[in-house]
Parts: sequence; C-alpha cells; structure tokens
Amino acid sequence: MATLEEALARLHAHAHPDQLAGMAKFGLVGDKRLGLSVPEMRQIARELKRDHSLALALWDTGIPEALMVASMIDDPKQLTEDQMDDWVKDFMTWDVCDQVCGNLFDKSPLAWKKVTEWSGRDEEFAKRAAFALTAYLAWHDRTSPDEQFMALLPLIRRAATDERNYVKKAVNWALRGVGKRNRALNAAAIEMAHKIAQMDFKSARWIASDALRELTGDSVQKRLG
Repeated sequence: MATLEEALARLHAHAHPDQLAGMAKFGLVGDKRLGLSVPEMRQIARELKRDHSLALALWDTGIPEALMVASMIDDPKQLTEDQMDDWVKDFMTWDVCDQVCGNLFDKSPLAWKKVTEWSGRDEEFAKRAAFALTAYLAWHDRTSPDEQFMALLPLIRRAATDERNYVKKAVNWALRGVGKRNRALNAAAIEMAHKIAQMDFKSARWIASDALRELTGDSVQKRLG
C-alpha cells in the first residue's frame, strides 16, 4: 500500500501550474490546485489501488486533485453517512463535487437517502451534489425500479427555481438523466419538464427547454424506441 507521501509525490509529479489560469476560467479553482487532468488522476488512482485509509488521508490535504483521487480509490462499502456528510461540506468546485458523486457516492446504498437530504440543503455545492448524484444513479444504477426515479422528479421540480449556475445545471442534468433511462421514465420526465416550464423563474424555463430539446429529440427517442 502506498503512503500519503508517495501518493502526493505522484500528484505533484504530474502538476501543470501553467494550466491553472485557463482552468480557473471554467470554475476549476482552489489555492492548492495542481492542474492535473482527469485521465492523469485516474492513472494515479489505478497505481494506488483501492485504499480506504489512504483516501481519508488524501481528503484531509484539501488539494482538489487529491480529493478526486480519494474518491477513485476509496471503498464504497466502507462509506458511512458521517463521511459522506463531511465530504460534501468540503465541496468548493463543481469538478470535485461531480467526480466524488460519480466515482464513489453513487456506488453506496446510502446514495438514495443522501439525494433526498442534500436536495434540501442551501449550500450551492451540497445542493448540486444531490442532483449530480441523481444523474449518476440514472446512468449507473441498473437495479433500482422506475418508481424510485419517479419519486425524485418532485425534488427536481422544487430545485428548478434555484438560479445559481452550478445548481440549475445539475438539476437539468438530473432531469435529462432520468428521462434517458427508459421509455416510461422518458415520458415522466417530459411531463415534469412541461410543468417546470410553467414556473415563473428564468432558471426553470431554461432547465425545462434544454431538457425537452434532448428528451424529445430523435437521438433519445430512437435509442429508447
């Protein structure tokens, strides 16, 4: 098993400080950011292998790339509610939020509970986590019944009034993800999108129109048909 020092050495060896200014334009910020790409982080994670203790240690460094690698090597079977709640408090950028949700959180049986809890939070990235997690569950979860996903649609509608950029984009992503899962959920998501379109909020109208464009489009309909 690698030590924290060895893991950090690998991260620093791939640092690209010349990329930081360009990354910041896309919201990829953080005082300790190193400038690694996702493929580079995934390669490092493969070398480090599954290691829950190392994942916790990497998280404590506060380095954005270390946080994302932590999500790649942690063991979802060892996730606890306390860890998930503690980690979501540390989300300060959309890439860390999305990577942790898609690499780790969506593989835990606690994911569904956390979607409901976090959807009601006020913090921008905690709320984003709820809907990024919804999108990843729609993509990765092969066993949950349609009823579970349909139960999330009212949460999507409630959050559609949030004008914050990182929240509304995740809400849109969640609605599209559910609607692309199968024919029944496509119909339910389209119906919900029409309801959201009637809400007197700029964010809601954008979420609905963008989702409807994809969910009723030829590509999605052909794949589901």
